[in-house]
Amino acid sequence: MEQGSQQTQGDVLELELEGMFKREFPFDVIEAVSTGVRGGDIIQTVKTQSGRTCGIILWETKRVKNWSDSWIAKLKDDQRDAKADLAVLVSEALPPGFHHFRQINGVWVTDIPSALSLALALRMALIQTANAKEVESGKDDKKDLIYRYVTGPEFRNRVTAIVEGFRAMKEDLESERRAMQKIWASREKQIERIISNTAGMYGDLEGLAGPSLPQIKILELPEANQDENKQ
Repeated sequence: MEQGSQQTQGDVLELELEGMFKREFPFDVIEAVSTGVRGGDIIQTVKTQSGRTCGIILWETKRVKNWSDSWIAKLKDDQRDAKADLAVLVSEALPPGFHHFRQINGVWVTDIPSALSLALALRMALIQTANAKEVESGKDDKKDLIYRYVTGPEFRNRVTAIVEGFRAMKEDLESERRAMQKIWASREKQIERIISNTAGMYGDLEGLAGPSLPQIKILELPEANQDENKQ
């Protein structure tokens, strides 16, 4: 009768946790393990609002008077079978000096009043871990994409096109420079011819008109040279 009463109380506790988890975590998948099937009592698949799976928590409930260390080893085996990320034992009986919840040999152990608080904390930890893994995975993906792009033909073709563009610009600049040098040389000869003819024409007129022809300083020798010529 006592064993039957404990089993009934355990089933009630399991149902209470299952209902509480479904209310508190509407995006998660809360599944009760069938009676007599090995593998804990409740499997909680943690999901985000978008439906992304972040991890699995295996819950085991105990509503008995005396604590047993063998529960830890059994729950760890059940965790491996269920491929769960975390395992939690919710028990009315606790080890001596135990308060609220803590981890024992890789298994989380909690009293009944603290079960929801622990569930919230563990769930958030799984989501944050999944987010961090996704970010790191995204970085690796971007690195791979950049590496493939840099070592691929598309990047080589683009660099080649840029270099060819600069080369064409340089050739055009050299052509323009050579053309301008030719134009400048031609104009320089024309200017020299015009100045020479103008000076010759002025000399002819000066020879005909004599001193009465107005002086054009730019066509005259500097004063120092004139004084030396007079001497």
